Amino acid sequence: MHDFAIMWDWMGFAVRWLHVITAIAWIGSSFYFVALDLGLRKVPHLPAGAYGEEWQVHGGGFYHIQKYLVAPENMPDHLIWFKWESYATWLSGAALLMIVYWVGGELYLIDKGKADLALWQGIVISAASLSIGWLIYDVLCKSGLGEKPTLLMVLLFVLLVAMGWSYNQIFTGRATMLHLGAFTATIMTANVFFIIMPNQRIVVKDLQEGRTPDPKYGRIAKLRSTHNNYLTLPVIFLMLSNHYPLAFATEYNWIIAALIFLMGVTIRHFFNTMHAGGGMKWWTWLVTTLLFIAVMWLSTAPLKHESYEASEARALTPAEERFAKADGFEEVAGIIPGRCAMCHAREPFYDGIHRAPKMVFLETEADVARFAPMIYLHSGVSDAMPPANVSFMEEDERRAVIKWYLNATRG
Repeated sequence: MHDFAIMWDWMGFAVRWLHVITAIAWIGSSFYFVALDLGLRKVPHLPAGAYGEEWQVHGGGFYHIQKYLVAPENMPDHLIWFKWESYATWLSGAALLMIVYWVGGELYLIDKGKADLALWQGIVISAASLSIGWLIYDVLCKSGLGEKPTLLMVLLFVLLVAMGWSYNQIFTGRATMLHLGAFTATIMTANVFFIIMPNQRIVVKDLQEGRTPDPKYGRIAKLRSTHNNYLTLPVIFLMLSNHYPLAFATEYNWIIAALIFLMGVTIRHFFNTMHAGGGMKWWTWLVTTLLFIAVMWLSTAPLKHESYEASEARALTPAEERFAKADGFEEVAGIIPGRCAMCHAREPFYDGIHRAPKMVFLETEADVARFAPMIYLHSGVSDAMPPANVSFMEEDERRAVIKWYLNATRG
């Protein structure tokens, strides 16, 4: 079983790696095409149906690109579709969500101080909630609001803020931020799968069968693509936030997330305006900076920190009890708090540490039992913790951690 812990940790790493790779591909192509679209020039002698063109240089070669608002007169023999980047990003992200927040739900998903739910109930809420945003958003887009893009974006922002607040009534701060990111990413991928790609297929089929494609399909797809463009940067922040307790370990995390969504708008507005030839809107960076200062203030403002009492009061699960009863536990329970609790405490006292890293507490015997696999991986089979071995953990202490863990998993 100890080998399984190592394999499981590597599998989580592999899925995270895949998620990052596919996200880079999706975000890269998305940002490129938005910039290309905004920078198109209308010049004389364009082919029939062409809206604009762009000349670019990269990698030692020149590229001549032309855009058709609807479609060219004849379908080209070779047509590249950009879709799998989005699908692969969402699927790998969903797999990572299951690995970290469903399998590891006892530690990372439900905050018993907020909602006394069973793990299975938290998983159901986690899974079901991801589709809610898309359903509401899609109805709004298909209503008359589709012709009022600014108002539609405001309503989408309200929906995201409301969902962030709702998540924070049930989940840990870490899970709140991650789920809000997944909630938003689901809207984005659903835009590609249910709207953008089907509309493109309609246009292609019309062209192949000799019909004049309706330009409305392009306009609808462009609206959804624009929304995706403004949502991308906040999603990246939310996905990275689980590594930074200052971002998630506060009752104001949902307000922090709301400000991050606004920062995504200001940053993208700067680049979109620049690519469209509208000049450099430097005021957007001033607004972005002020918003980020507000985020930093909220992260350290006086508040009720994430349910410390709940983490102390929660009974150990049967799996955790196994570690607490294994031979060598008393020795390890005496080692870990002394080597780790200066940072991994409910009130850390190590300089520069304001929140326990990843909200992992290692002060009590119960804490040691709860986080046994992490202790084994980070302070037993590897020397990742303590960082730079600042508390001078001895090799025989690491061996004691390994021996204790193996005693529990072999029993």
